[in-house]
This record gives sequence, structure tokens and C-alpha cells, in this order.
Amino acid sequence: MTAEQPIVVTGATGFIAKHVIGAFLKRGYAVRGTVRRVDRADAVRSALARLGCDPSKLSFAVADLAGDAGWDEAVRDAKIVVHTASPFPIAQPSDPDEVIRPARDGTLRVLKAATGANVKRVVLTSSAVAIFYGSGLPAGHIYSETDFTDETRADLTPYIKSKTIAEKAAWQFAKTTAGAPELTVINPAFVQGPALDADLSTSHELYRLMARGVYPAAPRIRFPVVDVRDVAQAHVEAAVRPEAAGKRYLVGEGQLRLFELGQILARELPDLRSKVPKFELPDVAVRMLALFDNRMRTILPELGQQKDYINARIRGDLGLQLRGADEAATAAVRSLRDLRLI
Repeated sequence: MTAEQPIVVTGATGFIAKHVIGAFLKRGYAVRGTVRRVDRADAVRSALARLGCDPSKLSFAVADLAGDAGWDEAVRDAKIVVHTASPFPIAQPSDPDEVIRPARDGTLRVLKAATGANVKRVVLTSSAVAIFYGSGLPAGHIYSETDFTDETRADLTPYIKSKTIAEKAAWQFAKTTAGAPELTVINPAFVQGPALDADLSTSHELYRLMARGVYPAAPRIRFPVVDVRDVAQAHVEAAVRPEAAGKRYLVGEGQLRLFELGQILARELPDLRSKVPKFELPDVAVRMLALFDNRMRTILPELGQQKDYINARIRGDLGLQLRGADEAATAAVRSLRDLRLI
């Protein structure tokens, strides 16, 4: 692979994707991002300008996960494809297939197009949720890349199922399809870090809800956390290092309770102190509220969960030293204020 051959990044308008594109551009690579509509390209360029990137090596192709059109052209001449595009709703849909189908089918569309174009490697953005929800695990289990979520569990949200099903479909495709690209998977934890524009991720929308005083109390849950800047570097290293082929990488550093996210918001922006959650709700109260609030249903699988994990592989194989959880959340909050979004 040469710096002139384009790195294709799908879902270029996404939070993670924009940081990934920026990381490749800063390494001197040409990048071709996919967008569903060509009029979204300028917004991506503007966001990348905040990272100090040179837009001259960035181009775009139009392709949608919901259809086959455009994907062959999008991956033409590429040796590396980074597939970040996948739906992540803040409120869970009544029909799980609204999330599952585009995640799974879109992943397979990208892999099929990459196979036809003789792409060498596909780096898939999965999620830590495809790791943390197994069945029959002992108390105190330490999670790693060897763990897979059991998507047949009845208590899982459509989003968790979608990420798990899509990743498993990708591994099956890579294993059974002649001429398939090498596959490497990045499994980020709850992604924090700086927003680049007003097209916010679900994780950033959470701060906006807190800043509006929507939740005077927080569920008693905690998340493994990662900074988006580290997620971006993980994608770059996974794309270029030979030893990354055929592996998954759990990317996270520390954990934060949802209540602590509110406290970080209050610490960094004291004018919002009166808006953030004041205490933690008992689990039974959360389950009752979820009957009326779709956003609450998203976090039901987290109640009572302890997700201790190891990230030795990301450090050893890819040589990354990750930012801490507090630093990642602080950067998220400060960026939202800088953008005048809270």
C-alpha cells in the first residue's frame, strides 16, 4: 500500500469516522470517504479543518448501507477499507430490524465490494457491546477479545444485537468467502473525546440532555470509556500493521459511572451545575421509567453489570498508550462548549 492509494472510510459524516479520516490524512494518506448524500461532503471538510487537516487528499463517493449502488466505485483501487458506518440510535426502535438490518447487510455489502476490488484488508468498527454480554459467565469474569456477546439474550437492546450480529457476519464472511480481504475488528468502549461539529454522536447527545436538566437523577450504571482520538489511532494502526490481520481489539481505558459524567460536566461548566443529576436511581426505579422512556430502555442491560476488562492486545500489537477516562470525558464536555452546543 502506498500513500497515494486511497484509504476508504465508510460513513464519513460519523463522529468516529471524521477522527479516523483526520488520523489518516495526518499520516499523509489519501482518503476517500463515503456519504449518503454528496451535499454532506462540505460539512466533513469543515469538521476536519478543526483538526488542522489538509483537505487536498480527501475525496468522496456516494453510497448507502441500504443499497448496493455505489459501493463498487467507492472501493475501487483501494487496498484498505475502514468500515465505520452503522446506526446508533439514542432511543431504541420498536422494530429491532430497523437497526439490525442496515448494520448486518451494510457490513456484508462493504465486504462483498471489497472482495471484488481485491482490497487487502477491511478494518471494521464494531463495539465493546459485541463483547460484554455473554451468557453463563462466572461472577468476576474479566472480559477480553476472546469474548462474544450472546445476541439471543432477550434483555439486549436492538443496538447491542446489531453490533454483535454484524461483527459475527463479518467474521463468517471472511472465513468462508474465497478471495475475501483480511479482516481486523476494532471494538471501542463508550466513546468520549472532542466533538468536531454539531452532528453529534449519541454519547455527546447524553451531555446535551444533562445540560437541559432532563435527568435530575442518573441510573446506577458505569461504562468502560475510550477517547475517540485513541479509537482513531487504533484504526490507523490496525490498517497498516501486518500483525493485526485476523484479530479483534478491545479499545478502552478505565470506566466511569453515568453519575460521574454529570459531575465532570458540572466541574468543567459550573453554570450547568444545577442541571446535572443530583443522585443515583435504584435499579427498580429505572426499570419502571423505561416503560415510558425509550432512552431509558437503551441502558437496561447495564443495570447491575460489572465490566472489568483487559486491553493488553491494543497496547502490545498496536503500541498504543490510551488516554484516561476522565481526560476523554473532559475533552467531550469542553468541545461541546467550544462549539456552543451546551
